[in-house]
Amino acid sequence: MGSKWENRSISEVCSLIVDCVNKTAPKVEYETPFKMLRTTNVRNGRINLDNCKYVDEQTYQKWTRRALVKKGDVLLTREAPIGEVGQVTTDDSVFLGQRLMQYRANNKILDSRYLLYSFLSPEMQNQFRIHEGSGSVVSHIRVPDCSKFEIPVPPLPTQQAIVNVLGTLDDKIHLNNQINQTLESIAQTIFKSWFVDFDPVKAKMEGHKPEGMDTETASLFPDKLVESVLGMIPEGWEVAPVSEVSRVAIGKTPPRKESEWFSTRTSDVTWVSIKDLGSSGTYVLESKEQITSEAQMKFNVRLVPANSVLLSFKLTIGRVAITSHELTTNEAIAHFILPENASMSTEYLYQYLKQFDYSALGSTSSIAYAVNSKIVKTIPVLFPDSEILSRYHQTIEPIFKMIYNNQLESKTLINIRDTLLPKLISGEIQIPDAFDGETI
Repeated sequence: MGSKWENRSISEVCSLIVDCVNKTAPKVEYETPFKMLRTTNVRNGRINLDNCKYVDEQTYQKWTRRALVKKGDVLLTREAPIGEVGQVTTDDSVFLGQRLMQYRANNKILDSRYLLYSFLSPEMQNQFRIHEGSGSVVSHIRVPDCSKFEIPVPPLPTQQAIVNVLGTLDDKIHLNNQINQTLESIAQTIFKSWFVDFDPVKAKMEGHKPEGMDTETASLFPDKLVESVLGMIPEGWEVAPVSEVSRVAIGKTPPRKESEWFSTRTSDVTWVSIKDLGSSGTYVLESKEQITSEAQMKFNVRLVPANSVLLSFKLTIGRVAITSHELTTNEAIAHFILPENASMSTEYLYQYLKQFDYSALGSTSSIAYAVNSKIVKTIPVLFPDSEILSRYHQTIEPIFKMIYNNQLESKTLINIRDTLLPKLISGEIQIPDAFDGETI
């Protein structure tokens, strides 16, 4: 057991702390070099610049008078939600919207990435909860309290050693995510070409050899398109309700008022929510919340086998993932379970449901599409020739295996990082004692 570091007020070790209260800048509907970061852009230790709101240069200059955002600054969401943290890693022209706090480390005594990991530690997250207050609408951390947090501050070389260990793990996790995004994009491109745009069929109709396709595979595609309920499709292919292609079932939620049915123990039954689907990646490996085996049996919550396809169809429609193991879901998620002898692969159905236009299934409202479980069962699925499905599976299977293996590796690395982080930040484990070397 190593000695613990001295705790210091965050205001002592930062050269800049700025709140972004009452900042609602007017946005423009066209792309500009000037982006506004919102709480939704700050998640899991990183800042995602996708879906930023754009503003004009005049607005940008006006709203950055208090403090420009610089590379290395750490951001904290103090409301909606509380406690999300990220670090600015770009020199792009960005500024902060409301409900965000901006922290700039005094680099003479504090490493900026160490500050990030300190904010991610369970000890600091607990401080955020302690300072949480109830507002008229949502809970929040009061701005004055955002300068009162305390973090352990070891000597700067020790901070940098800690960052090296945790950063190496995080960089590998991030790389795996980037690789998987590329692999997913490749898989989607192949699927779209074969089964949405029908490029091989159209090429043959024009008397050309399908581009980038071997002769044997090309010979499997017809050279004619015919009318169907989905519009023009290749001759000989069929369209059938998804309920004829796979077994369709819906999840269930035990009574929420009876807390004994829910847990955070990974040994209990995985229980997937729409939020889990949003963060899972291609495969669902885990969930934020579990249910007990007693709850699963008592309330007849369906067990979904591995290699099934999940689809969210309430509130947020169209999130799709593949199960990596037997699990359960809530009632907002449909399960598509293919028979063992099916010519259609799980990967095909996954890709098909990812690109399907769900707006055609139900009326729309300001909140979400009005799609129910009965409508889900009628989703029309394009059913190509079995030989083409087999060839597609041979082409795509190695890509999905790589995606799955990368997700598994990242899960292991995340567990290692989350175990080490609080011990390193507190000084319980010191680098020379934990690792016989400077890097991992």
